[in-house]
Amino acid sequence: MKLPLEFVDKMKAMLGDEYEAYEKSFDDKRLYGLRINTMKISREEFLNRNVYETEDVHWCKEGFYYKEGERPSKHPYYHAGMYYLQEPSAMSPGAVIDIEEGDRVLDICAAPGGKSTQVGARLNNTGVLVSNDISTSRIKALVKNIEIFGIKNSIITNESPKKLRTKFEGYFDKIIIDAPCSGEGMFRKEPDVIKAWGDSMTKFCIEQQADILEHASAMLKSGGMILYSTCTFAPEENEKSVNDFLNRHSEFEVVKISDEYGFEAGHPEWIENGREELKGCARLFPHKIKGEGHFLALLRHKGEKYENSNLFEYEKSDNDKRIELFYEFCDKYLNIRPEGVFKVYGTYLYLLPEGVPNLKGLRVIRSGWLLGEFKKNRFEPSQAFAMGLKKEDIKIAVDLPLSDPNVIKYLKGETIDVDSQGEGWCVVLVDGNPLGWGKIKNGRIKNKYFVSWKWN
Repeated sequence: MKLPLEFVDKMKAMLGDEYEAYEKSFDDKRLYGLRINTMKISREEFLNRNVYETEDVHWCKEGFYYKEGERPSKHPYYHAGMYYLQEPSAMSPGAVIDIEEGDRVLDICAAPGGKSTQVGARLNNTGVLVSNDISTSRIKALVKNIEIFGIKNSIITNESPKKLRTKFEGYFDKIIIDAPCSGEGMFRKEPDVIKAWGDSMTKFCIEQQADILEHASAMLKSGGMILYSTCTFAPEENEKSVNDFLNRHSEFEVVKISDEYGFEAGHPEWIENGREELKGCARLFPHKIKGEGHFLALLRHKGEKYENSNLFEYEKSDNDKRIELFYEFCDKYLNIRPEGVFKVYGTYLYLLPEGVPNLKGLRVIRSGWLLGEFKKNRFEPSQAFAMGLKKEDIKIAVDLPLSDPNVIKYLKGETIDVDSQGEGWCVVLVDGNPLGWGKIKNGRIKNKYFVSWKWN
């Protein structure tokens, strides 16, 4: 691989005697990773099923390396939301920040959904997850990944950090910033990134990073935490971006990240007037760990934690008579009646997480769990609704073993014949995890799998 000479000179100056080992890492085989969805399968269950020959990703207990040549995106478990495909180093931000059930979390640069699915599984459908991305073209992948994971407490927005701030000032316990960057850490995995590399790209990214950090910090509660990460080696986008932020915000401090996994400490000496506490940041180099290049900084607001619920105007349930159609559907086909804040947007019904502020004026793509759509005098369930259910929630649960050919037929959108009783709406599952809806009569299931998710 031909690296830009300017980049080589910079890395030699930074790494010194280690540069040769770094350069040799480009000859290593590419690494492949997946991260399980602990809301659907435990680590023990995944290992016991021997789905793939795997090796642990040490810094992420839900993460595994799998071998080149495997096709995990073509496995039914992937389509049941049981795991997400993710480069191993990219699992580190979500692993480093301590997400607790009930937290309000913002993933401010969320697409395609790696960090959000990781956080969502940790929250276990408690608290609030706001997954935002400013890029309209990347939102579709974010929506699919959150829905396939069965995450019910997520608000998905397509906004600038500045606009988000107008609704969420002082709202979040934790914020993840996977910042836009020059991508130097991805040169080995994605050589095409090299073409865009240069001073103008770095300058643009530095400006973006400062803007995001500024607005994100205003959305954090007193005593909250920000995880700032990039996939570049550039000190001006890493230590310097953090240093400049700390110079503007004395109310924040760096929380030291453990170096037990081969992570290297931050380098304040690589920038002008770098503060000593930057050593608490972490750098991931491909010649030291099994993964691509990454930078992590964990920032804590020094203020006392306090409850600020009286600062927000929270959403309340709509008084819409059509919601009764939803309850009728639940009573007929489910063993549960979801409760909470119901909102109707046009013909679509959503269940919002508790404690979501009024979002009027924002570009909201998903206002919580999309339950389905009202059509004439009936309710029709959504794919997202199926993915968020448990087997025990469903009256007609057609649970197929992985080996059953009907699993693939269903994912291809075909009608399937099964040995199952009942009539009306059912959910097709694989090894206990939902794949989607169907309508059953006399053992024949008319396929209702979401059209754009079907296997080709």
